[in-house]
Amino acid sequence: MSTDRNAASAPNPQGHRQPAVLAFIVLLVAEALLMIGLSAWFLFELVAATPASFTSALAIFVILLIATAFVTALALGAIRGRSWIRGGAVTWQLVQIAVAVGAFQGVFAQPVIGWFLLLPSLAVLGLLFTPAVAAVTRRDI
Repeated sequence: MSTDRNAASAPNPQGHRQPAVLAFIVLLVAEALLMIGLSAWFLFELVAATPASFTSALAIFVILLIATAFVTALALGAIRGRSWIRGGAVTWQLVQIAVAVGAFQGVFAQPVIGWFLLLPSLAVLGLLFTPAVAAVTRRDI
């Protein structure tokens, strides 16, 4: 069995990763950092403001923490070149696309938020199918 299974994810002799892999990692890390920031903001709002339903707000906060842990694990897995991140990355991008579509419509539509969710999600999905990222996220059986 070869030990260089994730050679595409490892830096080359000059210390650089392939551009598609680097872009993939940067986008996942940015998503993780934004989720961490969103969790901190939500916690501040939960403490500083009085929610209409504290139980519902607390439940949403717990779901937000679970999503933050998930995205952070994906980002760390991408940095380490792990193959298990592929399915999780696809799932997370599809969730973001669903939220983005919701942000484009309705009485409280926020198209700017929709675009900020949609464009990175499409970029990550596109990058997942590039040969370099596919090589990193492929699991040899």
